[in-house]
Amino acid sequence: MFRNLSLFILSLVLFSCAEKKKELQPEVPPNVILIFTDDQGYQDVGTFGSPNIETPHLDQMAKDGIKLTSFYSAQPICSASRAGILTGCYPNRIGIHNALGPGSPTGINASEMTIAEMLKNIGYKTAIFGKWHLGDSPKFLPTRHGFDEFFGIPYSNDMWPYHPQQGTVFNFGPLPLYENETVLDTLTDQSQLTTQITERSVDFINRNKNNPFFLYVPHPQPHVPLFVSDKFKGKSERGLYGDVIMEIDWSVGEILAALKKNGLEDNTVVIFTSDNGPWLSYGNHAGSALPFREGKGTAWEGAQREPFIMRYPNKITPGKTIDIPVMAIDILPTIAEITGARLPNLTIDGKSALSLLTGESQESPQEAYFFYYRINELMGVRYGKWKMYFPHTYRTMDGQEPGKDGLPGEYRMIEMEEIELYDVTTDISETKNVAEEYPEVVDKIKVLANEMRHELGDSLLELEGTKNREAGKAE
Repeated sequence: MFRNLSLFILSLVLFSCAEKKKELQPEVPPNVILIFTDDQGYQDVGTFGSPNIETPHLDQMAKDGIKLTSFYSAQPICSASRAGILTGCYPNRIGIHNALGPGSPTGINASEMTIAEMLKNIGYKTAIFGKWHLGDSPKFLPTRHGFDEFFGIPYSNDMWPYHPQQGTVFNFGPLPLYENETVLDTLTDQSQLTTQITERSVDFINRNKNNPFFLYVPHPQPHVPLFVSDKFKGKSERGLYGDVIMEIDWSVGEILAALKKNGLEDNTVVIFTSDNGPWLSYGNHAGSALPFREGKGTAWEGAQREPFIMRYPNKITPGKTIDIPVMAIDILPTIAEITGARLPNLTIDGKSALSLLTGESQESPQEAYFFYYRINELMGVRYGKWKMYFPHTYRTMDGQEPGKDGLPGEYRMIEMEEIELYDVTTDISETKNVAEEYPEVVDKIKVLANEMRHELGDSLLELEGTKNREAGKAE
């Protein structure tokens, strides 16, 4: 009996030591993958309502994770939206406006901290495979801003000699394909680019299965010109545009399969979203933002309200849909909270949305979101269920002949002369202006807007901000 008691006590001691050792062992830092498409509309994913594009991998990712149905890109245009998601700042705070062209004299400032730099500081391996678009001068390339590896193009895929308006509007040179800081080739055919980006992504995961990593996959597609590999050509009911989305969905599936194969799927944050809404002037080569109004290059909901899916089994209960506003500027601080990384020293605009994503909170991380466009024009504000617009000029394809097969149609310009207010939870297509019915809401949003104008300015009112920072200058 004494022997049995001794064995029992010994087993308790050993168990207690094992548990203590387990407690002392640090958690393995989660990997982070950010998949960022180009000009993809809200409706261009099966789980977000597409009637004719099959996206089985994204649909399954939404079932295994969460969907945000009021997620906004930082601006409705390429460079600015990328600046916002990578730095946690409104793009105009850091001097990035519109879409930077080849040989741009400006780009991301070395003083700004990207997600890659933030995570590299705590030992992460980092890579970007796809489209950069934050400056193509050597000092602006991703390898100078926290990324260990870069494969892809420095700006939009239509900035090449085959642009339909080449010679009349544009005079683009060859489109370079980069490996880190070396030009591998100049592209005349982009049909293999999605496949190459995917293969690089899978290889990066395989090589870094024992290291924490940040993988940024900013696909150049479905920005025009549309390109797809033979394996998806003619597969979609939605034509070439649908084929392109199906190939992106396949790419997501390959990345998720690589995580599973390496035993990393539970401890990896995977985010899928888009930089802005569809480029509607391209007609059948453009996506759909339905049921929202307008598309890329405006402040309306169809321009910045994007599909958003996030999967992180270790922390997030699957199967939820959240309709509370979040913006791309909140991604960096959310990742910082998940990984334990330190936030940038300079002021950022984003706030962590982790408590909302995990269900601990039902509140948006921000009181309001501000919709700037062009060169520092404050066009709109989202405040709770309300979206308010200030007088400004915007473009529309309504009543215009749409483009077709890669050629653009012409926009019509509209002057908004008075403040307009919409309840975007019940009037999601923004059809009924209720500004006169809710003067107290209008007054409250005006106060919030004026506070932001003091910080960041508003060129519509010829106001300069007090806390804007300069973009980087090319050498």
